[in-house]
Amino acid sequence: MQPLMPLARDPAPSRWSYRIQRMWLTPLYRGLLRKGLPVFLLLFAIGWYVTDAERLEALQIWADDLRRSIEERPEFMVRLMKIEGASPELSGDIREIMPLDLPLSSFDLDLDHMRGEISGLDAVAGAELRVVSGGVLMVRVTERLPAVVWRSRRGLELLDAEGHRVAALERRGDAPELPLVAGEGAERAVPEALELIAAAAPISDRLRGLRRIGERRWDVVLDRDQRIMLPEHAPIAALERVIALDNSASDVLARDVTVVDMRDGRRPILRLTAEAMEELRRLRALDGKRGEDA
Repeated sequence: MQPLMPLARDPAPSRWSYRIQRMWLTPLYRGLLRKGLPVFLLLFAIGWYVTDAERLEALQIWADDLRRSIEERPEFMVRLMKIEGASPELSGDIREIMPLDLPLSSFDLDLDHMRGEISGLDAVAGAELRVVSGGVLMVRVTERLPAVVWRSRRGLELLDAEGHRVAALERRGDAPELPLVAGEGAERAVPEALELIAAAAPISDRLRGLRRIGERRWDVVLDRDQRIMLPEHAPIAALERVIALDNSASDVLARDVTVVDMRDGRRPILRLTAEAMEELRRLRALDGKRGEDA
């Protein structure tokens, strides 16, 4: 009896092996196994871990400690605040509204909020804040420069060249070098007032200030209780015309005149003092008598 020959192994894959190989060649199936399954296992582990309140609290404490350890490193600490571009008085006001307890981490500084607080000061036109090397908070300020003293019903105030409030003023003598403007609405016409003051340079030694009338026009106030009433439109040209008359043979401002009214564009109207009016009446009366005698 002949021995049985072993069956030759079939090289073809089995049905299940074939199906698995076909599935592995599918991009979606291969992506799910390589990426989807690890992500699912990771999310499942995290979800299982954070469902426990004690573990979650411990994780939060660990994260807070890690964050603080980074934020409080020496290279992130602010130890000094330096202010540039501000007067000593303004610097004091800035430090008063920003009482920082230094040293302080730069992560604890809200620079936008601090910039808004500083810019809210009347004397500040703009502010720039940044932390520089060495742990210094640099505050660069553009300060409003007072250009005029404004007298209103509320008192004396310093205004810049655009009419913005700079600070309150206790006495006129505290800023004698600045020109004086008065009247309601004068703060909204400061640029025009400065142009008028510049035009009045030939009579600056007699100039006492400008008064806003009806929130639409100016009166130029001089010494000896003289006043130049300017029109609403083209006031600079009207003032220059008065100065030209004064420099000519007319010598208007040197006479016994209380008001030079330039509101009528055709001609100036002069208002004399009481003494000059009395003298004028006397002379007219004398001329009348002479005419009768003749």
